[in-house]
Amino acid sequence: MAAQKINEAHEHMAKGEKCLKTSLTKWKPDYDSAASEYAKAAVCFKNAKQYEQAKDAYLKEAEYHTENKTLFHAAKAIEQAGMMMKEQKKMPEAIQLIEKACMMYMENGTPDTAAMALDRAGKLIEPLNLEKAVDLYQKAAGVFENEDRLRQAVELLGKASRLLVRLKRLDDAAVALQKEKNMYKEIENFPMCFKKTTAQVLIHLHRGDFVAADKCVRESYSLPGYSGSEDSVAMETLLQGYDEQDEDQVYRVCNSPLLKYMDNDYAKLAISLRVPGGGAKKKKAAAPQGGASGAPAGAAEEEDDYEGGLC
Repeated sequence: MAAQKINEAHEHMAKGEKCLKTSLTKWKPDYDSAASEYAKAAVCFKNAKQYEQAKDAYLKEAEYHTENKTLFHAAKAIEQAGMMMKEQKKMPEAIQLIEKACMMYMENGTPDTAAMALDRAGKLIEPLNLEKAVDLYQKAAGVFENEDRLRQAVELLGKASRLLVRLKRLDDAAVALQKEKNMYKEIENFPMCFKKTTAQVLIHLHRGDFVAADKCVRESYSLPGYSGSEDSVAMETLLQGYDEQDEDQVYRVCNSPLLKYMDNDYAKLAISLRVPGGGAKKKKAAAPQGGASGAPAGAAEEEDDYEGGLC
């Protein structure tokens, strides 16, 4: 089966080359037909799991589409070449080709397609390179934002923000979250603004910046419905406990369902938050001077990616 597909691929390539030949009666190469034959060859190679040859065929297809000034189809072929690199686990090369395709989509006036391709590229590279995934998600969000597609843009910004927290780039995460929050405000999704305020507070407290955390909450009172909401009450209680170095109060808020069931990266910030000078949660009997409750010690001694210098 594979051998048959490979033979078919070579036949299509031969036909493609024939389309490029000129003669006395055919003055110009037939780039359109050549591109079509190389596209068929690429599919045959792909079906035969000959991914390197499939990649080369897709790039040839792209070359002839470019000659024919059909840039959208050229970009599609380059993106497919990138996917052939992905099949070979050559992710940097795959991403490079997909980014090149995105630039061509933009040049062709199809930014939505470019943004979706950047999003797909981000998902591909995320397990291997978080920094690059952040870059791709932010680029995709920027494209959607320029097209006034804010719902799609803010979703991608959210992905980038969470990865920045995972990378412990908390200053950058704080900036990204503010942009997210502003966008949710613009599309009048106020409950999501509340959630972003909570995430901001956690990040600022891990940065040791109580003033910035407090400012986020104060500013959120201008949002319809924030005053008296579960989110605002929790943040006021958290800030009070943090400011008064009340470890027990901070622990209770950070381990409440409201915070524990946030996106995982923010939930980790919550359960690892410590008051200034405070340590891990301890039983009251063991450390009465710490102001802790009688909760089991193990409840707060979860794996802490952020402890040791962020507060």
